[in-house]
Amino acid sequence: MVASWPEPIVSVQALSQTGLSTVPNRYVKPAHQRPVYNSDQSGLDMEVPVLDMRDVWRKPEGLKRVRNACEEWGFFQVVNHGVDHMLMESVRAAWREFFDLPVEVKRKYANSPDTYEGYGSRTGVVKDAKLDWGDYFFLSYLPSSIRNPSKWPSQPPKIRELIEEYGEEVKKLCERLVETLSESLGLEPNHLMKAFGGEDKVGANLRANFYPKCPQPHLTLGLSSHSDPGGITIVLPDEKVAGLQVRRGDCWVTVKFVPNALIVNIGDQVQILSNGIYKSVEHQVVVNSGMDRVSLALFYNPRSDIPIGPVEELLTKDRPALYKQIRFDEYRLLIRQKGPSGKNQVDSLLAST
Repeated sequence: MVASWPEPIVSVQALSQTGLSTVPNRYVKPAHQRPVYNSDQSGLDMEVPVLDMRDVWRKPEGLKRVRNACEEWGFFQVVNHGVDHMLMESVRAAWREFFDLPVEVKRKYANSPDTYEGYGSRTGVVKDAKLDWGDYFFLSYLPSSIRNPSKWPSQPPKIRELIEEYGEEVKKLCERLVETLSESLGLEPNHLMKAFGGEDKVGANLRANFYPKCPQPHLTLGLSSHSDPGGITIVLPDEKVAGLQVRRGDCWVTVKFVPNALIVNIGDQVQILSNGIYKSVEHQVVVNSGMDRVSLALFYNPRSDIPIGPVEELLTKDRPALYKQIRFDEYRLLIRQKGPSGKNQVDSLLAST
């Protein structure tokens, strides 16, 4: 893996704070990749499903709703999910405080492309690539053997404790969700978790995102279109500013804020394991000229060193294996080298290619 970035890293937040009136060319997307806003998003078929975990957990009708959301959207929001609401507010506020620290303090945690762990402003190592309008902090959480809180921010006070507490609660939610996905596919409750490598072997990473105000939001993106490479992703969105968009056919649907909800999306590894029954859907982040935006994503992933391929029980004569097997660490390395690229990566594993 490349040990350093191809060009000097520039904090987008620091750039925004200079009061510039135009977006530097490095961040201007080609016309076909620029944000699209749908004028009419009023119909129910244009809203990401909202599921109540109390109505889903081990209940046949609830499992049907989960399956429909995963087949049709690859995204859903969950309420009554078990993660403490005050904790959600506290961890989001702590990360906002971190990003408001002087850039010299944040640069002490500067990351490199070999692990991505730490404070950064770009993904991918392609020289002269178009960049996204956002900064982030990426850290390893699971397995516990690779967790190193000394690499986490030490300011503001208690942020490390909040990260730990939030991570544990979301981990429990992920375990319930993986079991729920397994049952909704008609498999034994523990089948997908076994395919992930087992509860004590799974991986998890946390990424805190900061999307600064942008003078020309119609020319750039906070995060380019991509599908998540891992298993499932849990997103704690900004409570004031919308920005996450999900591809729905030829449209981009902005995810509406639901109080105390968490956003769940299917990753490429679940698309592969389900043999394409469940979809990892393209999504992107738009920015705006008036307000900064903070979000927090926890990526719950299979063990990195085992082959991931379609579950045998889901294969039929009419629907044989659609994807070639690949280890997650190999798959993730390709993503980290190339950066966000729509669905190109998972599509490259189609058995017919």
